[in-house]
Amino acid sequence: MQTSTRSREATRARRMRPPPAARWRFPPAQAIACLLILLGVCVLLYPQTASWFAQREQSRATESAQERLEAPPADDPGYRAEQIELAREYNDALSSGALLKANTPVATGEGDLAKGSPAYDELLDPTGTGFMGRLQYPSLGIDLPIYHGTADKTLRKGVGHLEGTSLPVGGAGTRAVLTAHRGLPESTLFTHLDRAEVGDTFTISVLDEVLTYRIFEKQVVDPADTEEILADPDRDLVTLVTCTPLGINSHRILVTAERVTPTPPSDIRAAATHPDLPGFPWWAVGVGVAATLLTAYVAWAGRARHTGSVQPRRSST
Repeated sequence: MQTSTRSREATRARRMRPPPAARWRFPPAQAIACLLILLGVCVLLYPQTASWFAQREQSRATESAQERLEAPPADDPGYRAEQIELAREYNDALSSGALLKANTPVATGEGDLAKGSPAYDELLDPTGTGFMGRLQYPSLGIDLPIYHGTADKTLRKGVGHLEGTSLPVGGAGTRAVLTAHRGLPESTLFTHLDRAEVGDTFTISVLDEVLTYRIFEKQVVDPADTEEILADPDRDLVTLVTCTPLGINSHRILVTAERVTPTPPSDIRAAATHPDLPGFPWWAVGVGVAATLLTAYVAWAGRARHTGSVQPRRSST
């Protein structure tokens, strides 16, 4: 009798004991789906992310070059004036011009130099890095370093000056041609040049010179056409060149501007500031929001699917 009573009490205790807590579990299929969603968000935001980092490096290059201009010999006003004067002598000696041949993405310099003229690579390079100056086009978000030449490596990190055209130091009868890539997944560069409008202004800063130019012509050139980009003996011009349409790059955009004199004081002040691109990293906000939402969903789905109280059965005795 006593044994039977103990047996019933043991059985009752086992029945009243709460069930073991359910462990958190998340179905593998849903886990894979979440990872694919996060990967898709990352792929979608990759161009903005890569462009942000590229713009940051370009801004650093410009800022670094500006800092080097404060060190010898570039900090000497006499040296700066001499460099500008040599660049103007180069332009005077140059039979300046460029030719955009049919079915080519980048123009070629067609200028010829008089014998004894200064060497191109030795001019306007006070930092010894190929850095020539700075191009600022605020309404298009362009703030880029200008380098000597148009090698592909150069055009991937900034704006290239086309050798054979005038150096960008201004003066009647000059026409500098500047070019950069468009539509690179890792960098913005001239991606938005198609938005340029007649009447827009941009500035070019070279040593102590800050030159403002106002756009008066925008052309889209057929790839089968050959276009001459020549200087006008009575005008001070700059032409920006890149490819279009975006991602296809079959045609060319030519944006030509004429110098505004005197340079507006606001442009002089802006040229003295440090580059403020690339701005706030909104791509990081997108990735963070997506990761947070997916993490919250995973935590909720795993718990909601596998937790719940199990009521103990009552003994009949």
